[in-house]
Amino acid sequence: MYKWFNSQSRLVQIILLIIPVVNWVVEIGVRWGKFFRCHGPIALILAILTIPGGIIIGWLDVVWCLLFHNLFLAS
Repeated sequence: MYKWFNSQSRLVQIILLIIPVVNWVVEIGVRWGKFFRCHGPIALILAILTIPGGIIIGWLDVVWCLLFHNLFLAS
């Protein structure tokens, strides 16, 4: 899901991250996909933190995506 999310236009990414329940589902899919792709400790920590706090991390990602054109610690 990480590659799919990055292939979307910036507008679609922002819309997916703004809607609360969709935000949480997208965050879980992207973060766990990133972890399974690279197996890094930061990716694992963010993937685990996304389960209880995915909406908060998602709002951080909205701002981060607007400013830097990628997700927080997922480049």
